Amino acid sequence: MLSFAVLRIRDFRHLMFTRFFITLALQAQAVVVGWQIYSITKDPFLLGLTGLAEAIPALLCALVSGHFVDVGKPHLIYRTCVGLLAVNTLTMAIIAGGYINTPEGWIVPCLFAGVFVSGIARSFVMPSAFALLSGYVSRKDMSGATAWLNTGFQTAAVGGPAVAGIIYGGYGPHGAWLLPAFSLLIAITLACALTPHKRGEIEKREPAVESIKNGWKFIFKNPVILSVMALDMFAVLFGGAVAMLPAFADHVLHVGPEGLGALRAAPAVGSVLTALYLAVRPLRHLSGKLLLTVFAGFALSMIGFGLSTSFWLSLACLAASGAFDCVNVVTRTSIVQLLTPPDMKGRVSSVNTMFIISSNEIGAFESGLAARLMGLVPSVVFGGVMSLVVVASVAFFSPKLRKLVIDTHHEHK
Repeated sequence: MLSFAVLRIRDFRHLMFTRFFITLALQAQAVVVGWQIYSITKDPFLLGLTGLAEAIPALLCALVSGHFVDVGKPHLIYRTCVGLLAVNTLTMAIIAGGYINTPEGWIVPCLFAGVFVSGIARSFVMPSAFALLSGYVSRKDMSGATAWLNTGFQTAAVGGPAVAGIIYGGYGPHGAWLLPAFSLLIAITLACALTPHKRGEIEKREPAVESIKNGWKFIFKNPVILSVMALDMFAVLFGGAVAMLPAFADHVLHVGPEGLGALRAAPAVGSVLTALYLAVRPLRHLSGKLLLTVFAGFALSMIGFGLSTSFWLSLACLAASGAFDCVNVVTRTSIVQLLTPPDMKGRVSSVNTMFIISSNEIGAFESGLAARLMGLVPSVVFGGVMSLVVVASVAFFSPKLRKLVIDTHHEHK
């Protein structure tokens, strides 16, 4: 069954395009912030600190953000935090973009402060959007809706940095800051048009600490959700090779910066094409075997990339990794969405956010450390092999995930 029907849902369209413009803005903002900080300081260490400046508040706030989403009104939290992102980016644009006379010594601290605030806002945006989705989309349309969301996300993830880089090259920060600023203005306009989230009244509001504990207890008592989150975290932790792409482009493939751009784009191209296919032909049956298979495919793609000395074969391996990762995202997100009760969606999503942030940030560190200890090519091959070990371990120790099959057209029991 084709999944264009989900696009007829007004609130889903608004949610999808809001997420698209948020992603476009934040990806573009990351490029502008990175270029501007490095052009001022010439210190690559500060580039690494920008990631931590956003990850640390996001991780800390994720501990409580899910609770507030579950006991509050997700649409109001979503609007407020998208509005905070917009105001924060506008402030950064005015100061760092040179729209007011600002001493150069103030610009870098301003950028770090803005990145810190962005991390706080993002920790609330993700669980509130997760909670809103199930209020707008029916069970049978969930996998198709997730695929459409992922299509928009990947498209923005590719387009944001590319367009921001082109504008920065031609017009400097003065022009480049306009892209994230206007994108977030569009996002907050769309977010304000969302219909209030409909759900039953909460009979008893738990204390915050008890609520957060219950969210973690729910995840640890649900072997399928816990296995899905752990599988994603450790497979990405070991299997990701994005941080090593500059070194591969230079020392292994000898393709220079132009080739590096193509290597960075290849996973997103594979992901976007796969997401479009899954959007128009959504998965009706979500299974643990499918999830384990695509994780294994992702690991094998990374091993192939690590062993390749051909630029075109490397592109193909990276594109395949993006395709496998897209199926993983759609399947994993849909499973967690369908197995989580409405009053737990915020807390479960916030914990999932912590897993994702941890795997991405720590994964980049692991890749660099492994490359230092083992060498460039062995480190990527080792990471792929370890990802296969993770998949095999989860398959062995979690028979419920291995046997899981969810028919999205019928209630799961």
